[in-house]
Amino acid sequence: MNFQSLILELSRFWAREGCLIVQPCDLELGAGVFSPAVFFGALSPAPAAVACVEPCRRPADGRGGESPDRLGKYHRFRVMFKPAPADIAERFLRSFKALGLDRRGHDLRWIDDDWESAVLGASGSGWQVRLDGLEVARFTYLQALGSRPLAPVPVAIGYGLERLALRLQRKKSVFELDYSDRVTYGDLHLLGERQSFLGRFEEVDPAPIRRRFDEAEAEGERLAGLGLALPAYERVARLAHLLDLLDAAGALPAAEREGLALRIRGLAVKSAGQGPR
Repeated sequence: MNFQSLILELSRFWAREGCLIVQPCDLELGAGVFSPAVFFGALSPAPAAVACVEPCRRPADGRGGESPDRLGKYHRFRVMFKPAPADIAERFLRSFKALGLDRRGHDLRWIDDDWESAVLGASGSGWQVRLDGLEVARFTYLQALGSRPLAPVPVAIGYGLERLALRLQRKKSVFELDYSDRVTYGDLHLLGERQSFLGRFEEVDPAPIRRRFDEAEAEGERLAGLGLALPAYERVARLAHLLDLLDAAGALPAAEREGLALRIRGLAVKSAGQGPR
């Protein structure tokens, strides 16, 4: 199964399970849970069931195309239900069958791995899901977002599409993956991975990144003060990415990074408190 077929099959499967398939947002996200559809859907008292592909940026994880499975930008397929269905684990396992994966021929393990995000004021309990020794998904019951307890409890599932495709296609490197029948993943993304790595680590100038951080924070606070939760939250996502860039460049002492994360969390808390009801 090629990469684009993997996305299509997961979309079809979760649409049949009742999810609204939303489109990726145009923000630089560090994780699928940063998606506004997930963040505000989980906070709303109304039931929610959404799924989407989200490009995710992890500047510190990039290796300039030299690692077979570590990327500075990759893709998550995110699923969120609120409340969590009683049979969600069984549904998740059925999704592997829909991808043509016979679990009897593979080592599938659930590893305890609770999750938290300091910048979102978020936490949850759950598992890494490893397929033949490689983490291919995370399964998390979300307990808090924006420092607000969640009730009823939502469940968030995030498939790491590149790593899942590695196992489905039995390839050794993500850049060898068949994106389609005629195009490889490397054809599309290897050059960008190399150049982004150089821009983050070898040619980086932290000063303008820090200025953009301060500007985005001021704009987010202004929007939150006007009660505009959605655009204020977009600044939260932007700030989190800028913090990741500064951290990857080694431009922040640990104490300063913690202080900036707390400032972002403060804006996330305001956005959560003013979000859709």
